[in-house]
Amino acid sequence: MSTFPTSSVQEARTALAARLRELRLDAGITGKELASLCGWSVAKSSRIENAVTAPSDGDIRAWCTACGTDGQAADLIAANRQADSMYVHWKRLQRTGMKQLAETSTKLYERTRLFRVYASHVMPGYLQTPGYATALMGTIAGFRGTPDDVREAVEVRMRRARVIHEGDHRFATLIEENVLHHRVGSQDVMAGQLGNLLAVMSLPSMSLGIIPSAAAREGVIWPFEQFTVFDDARIHVELLAAKVTVTAPGELDVYLRAFARLTELAVHGAHARALIVKAIDSLK
Repeated sequence: MSTFPTSSVQEARTALAARLRELRLDAGITGKELASLCGWSVAKSSRIENAVTAPSDGDIRAWCTACGTDGQAADLIAANRQADSMYVHWKRLQRTGMKQLAETSTKLYERTRLFRVYASHVMPGYLQTPGYATALMGTIAGFRGTPDDVREAVEVRMRRARVIHEGDHRFATLIEENVLHHRVGSQDVMAGQLGNLLAVMSLPSMSLGIIPSAAAREGVIWPFEQFTVFDDARIHVELLAAKVTVTAPGELDVYLRAFARLTELAVHGAHARALIVKAIDSLK
């Protein structure tokens, strides 16, 4: 396994590696002796202990046995799996299709009171129309080679999106202007999706900002990966290959500060509507 992709994951790995190192030191054995007891190379012990690579469950059990601390293996394995959950490949998340993944996030959406969403590639899920979601998920399923349960997944997404109309939820949504012009589905599908944006702008719970393509970004921020902030406590970042979950306070602060600066670039109200109407007109 290679080095870890985010600071949150790295921090979790570093903490686990430090605990393993302490077990070895407390046992009074060297890295070479531990490697011999575990039946692997000294280099592997070093990589695990320095948080360069992640240990498997079996590696942790062997490490604890070598150190005479079998009773701590379960807790360490749990910590290891928690770190794994911070960076999960879409292929793993969608191995049985997209419906189950959508269902697992429903409770999170229901309990979240403040959503902050930055959309740099596609429309945010809770603003997607059935036609747009169907076209998008169909493309994703084809690209990733996942089971085709698009119809069922879209139904779940539409039910989940009711949070914009029900309950005590607030939404701060920022969309890069180029997303308005990325053709997903047919011309009619895009027209319907853009029309939906105009409609949701009037909702009292919704703040919708469009970041103009021509916005001067000097000293502010550049376009980057799409992300959703849930109540300032959890962030889901959407990469091409994986979903990253951010919970470390320091890294949460980075994304929140980025969102604040992106908000400064966005236009709202009449100016935002004008950009959406322009995108609709470009479909003709």
